[in-house]
Amino acid sequence: MIDGDPSGPDAVITELAGFPLPPFERGTGQHRVADVRLLAPVVGSKIVAVGKNYADHVREMGGDEPPADPVLFLKPSTSVIGPGDAIALPALSTEVHHEAELAVVIGGIVRRVPVERALDAVLGYTCANDVTARDLQRSDGQWARAKGFDTFCPLGPWIETELDAGDLAIECRVDGELRQSGRTSDLLRGVAELIAYASAVMTLLPGDVLLTGTPAGVGPIVAGNRVDVTIQGIGTLSNPVVDRD
Repeated sequence: MIDGDPSGPDAVITELAGFPLPPFERGTGQHRVADVRLLAPVVGSKIVAVGKNYADHVREMGGDEPPADPVLFLKPSTSVIGPGDAIALPALSTEVHHEAELAVVIGGIVRRVPVERALDAVLGYTCANDVTARDLQRSDGQWARAKGFDTFCPLGPWIETELDAGDLAIECRVDGELRQSGRTSDLLRGVAELIAYASAVMTLLPGDVLLTGTPAGVGPIVAGNRVDVTIQGIGTLSNPVVDRD
């Protein structure tokens, strides 16, 4: 639990007692944010992701019309890394792309929840990068391998639990160059609808993560790059890019 502006020099982390999901119980240990290494804020049983959920991204991927229903796919929990961890480029791909996304962290057991109650299931929000081997996505005809490599789901830097995610600026920069710029108000289907849709298919568990889609501007990353995903009201998720050993 972070007290104060998390990005400020005086922000303090207070340890939680017990299981780190609600209801939270504040512990006694405290540390300055500047003095600790932040890990991925959550590693759930699964990452449920949504494709083609911004109209401008649909167009840049060669589509004219958005899909009739949300396009769901899964990323393995082993793809999760935290802020500052390296995105490792696999030798199997020659075209790896960044995809900045708003990530929803689920706070309870959710099954077949109606849209009007879906936001009750949200613990909070964080930044995500749905890293994708674009050439494998095209050649395979399905997305499991292209989206599932180790290190292909950076999350962080923390979970913001007091946030209205209806209209937030989202950006991606590579080595300081702006690549993606959008707003969550441009989502074709918002957070509540996505939770309701996904939970009608599969039970969502505490700590599961829902990736809501990426705006236009996706593009390649190479070893030596640094990728920064920034979402208004949350912060910046920053990761270097390296070649896999």
